[in-house]
Amino acid sequence: MVLEQRDITGARPAEPADKVDWDAIYADQLPRIYNYFRFRLGGGAEVEDLTARTFEKAWSARSRYRRDLAGFSTWLFRIAQNVGTDHLRSRRPHAPLDVAVDLAAEVTPESQAARDSDLLRLGRLTARLSEREQELIALKYGAALNNRQIAGLTGLSESNVGTLLYRIVQTLRSQW
Repeated sequence: MVLEQRDITGARPAEPADKVDWDAIYADQLPRIYNYFRFRLGGGAEVEDLTARTFEKAWSARSRYRRDLAGFSTWLFRIAQNVGTDHLRSRRPHAPLDVAVDLAAEVTPESQAARDSDLLRLGRLTARLSEREQELIALKYGAALNNRQIAGLTGLSESNVGTLLYRIVQTLRSQW
């Protein structure tokens, strides 16, 4: 029995990049792209707009995707990074990350208040981090990328990404 090899796009390696299952890609990657922007910028309609813009740009550039240069999710996150960078450049002064997460859940008012307080505190602590550190945190914890994927996006080595993230987390814990 021979299994047919497919990548994240749903296409076989020999198929053109524009012959992919975009519905499957959207369903698979939407939460990761959205969370990346949410961790990077806070919440609200702005995050939804940037997520949509990322997928629009990916759709428009689908014929330029090259499997031999990068995995699909790496290519998509590079687009997301560029969309985020363009957005941050367009709005001056830079507004730091105030709130990391606004998830709808069934919680008590007390636990929600405690959670809101913790998120506000985390937002203030992460606002003190450098742009690069904020970007690494957003990629790791917002987009749920592994160190290898982050290294591919940032140009850092995989071990350097791990070391930097470890130090950032230790710094945040010591300030908590």
